Amino acid sequence: MLLGSGELGKEVIIALQRLGVEVIAVDRYENAPGHQVAHRSHVINMTDGAALAELIAKEQPDLIVPEIEAIATETLVQLEQAGQANVIPTARAAWLTMNREGIRRLAGETLSLATSPYRFADSLDELRAAIQQIGFPCVIKPVMSSSGKGQSKIDGPDEIESAWNHAAAGGRVDAGRVIVEGFIDFDYEITLLTVRSLNENGDTITSFCDPIGHVQVKGDYVESWQPHPMPSTALERAREIARKVTENLGGLGLFGVELFVKGDMVWFSEVSPRPHDTGMVTMVSQVQSEFELHAKAILGLPVNTALRSPGASAVIYGQHDARAIAFDGVAEALRIPGADIRLFGKPESFQRRRMGVALAAADSVESARIRAKQAAAKVKPVMPD
Repeated sequence: MLLGSGELGKEVIIALQRLGVEVIAVDRYENAPGHQVAHRSHVINMTDGAALAELIAKEQPDLIVPEIEAIATETLVQLEQAGQANVIPTARAAWLTMNREGIRRLAGETLSLATSPYRFADSLDELRAAIQQIGFPCVIKPVMSSSGKGQSKIDGPDEIESAWNHAAAGGRVDAGRVIVEGFIDFDYEITLLTVRSLNENGDTITSFCDPIGHVQVKGDYVESWQPHPMPSTALERAREIARKVTENLGGLGLFGVELFVKGDMVWFSEVSPRPHDTGMVTMVSQVQSEFELHAKAILGLPVNTALRSPGASAVIYGQHDARAIAFDGVAEALRIPGADIRLFGKPESFQRRRMGVALAAADSVESARIRAKQAAAKVKPVMPD
């Protein structure tokens, strides 16, 4: 059972079905991308613990695979402790990573990993006090949100109130608590896809994909590429941080570990215990995509994290607020050498909603990025007649 059936969940479902697995897709709205390819689907409010527990009791899935943050994770913890659910990678991991406070305290306080300085605030006055300690510039985020929703980078006191309001509007579950992060002067940010799988002896092993570089706008990814070049010392430090975090979270599957890098210095940012949006590039760059890796790892099957080719991805936005959307220019996009397109099939479009992604392979990351952006620019969302 997939809890959350967006574009990432859709690819996980396809990967699981290719391995003979029956998949039930769950989301908060009808005809979500994963609903279109699953064996069965349900629409519920996944933050409603009673409704979630009722559905799990009805379907009795062998594995529960959270695909988004907005889930009643405390219910999953209770069901797992009672032996009534097997959550991927673990219910504790889903609970900790849904809340930025849980995962940041785990990394910074329990594991003593390098992170940006941070404080938490429950009110506008507490936010002002926290920023006095952190200083400007800083980043304000809801403790519970995804894909950059509710996130602001502010440079002065005049921006505090609007950042608080923006965070309250963008929080998926708790609109009353935020994290304030000191701004790190980093050279670049990477996603290090980290896989916990079983070897031939049944022992859990950790393997890593090549680093993924990405561009974010207002906390939302718009472009990614693989591999991102890194000094060997920084890469080793990144892998060590990712190993420590994922070993603590436990279980099997793929984790998207986000890290800031400056020279040989590496800071932990966030982790998702599931495929990562920036990792969509792996559909063109790796022997096994992040979705195949997740599916195989959670089933206890062998995985292969090898790079096949330098690759890149670029987001295709809806550009219109509409109940239905069509796309022009797909043929032109596919005429670009090495390019491919994934349109997600979302039933409703918004101007800044991610409706698809362009992928491109090339002999170099630079060429792949150019091709991916060219392909994305060719695809034009249009209002259907």
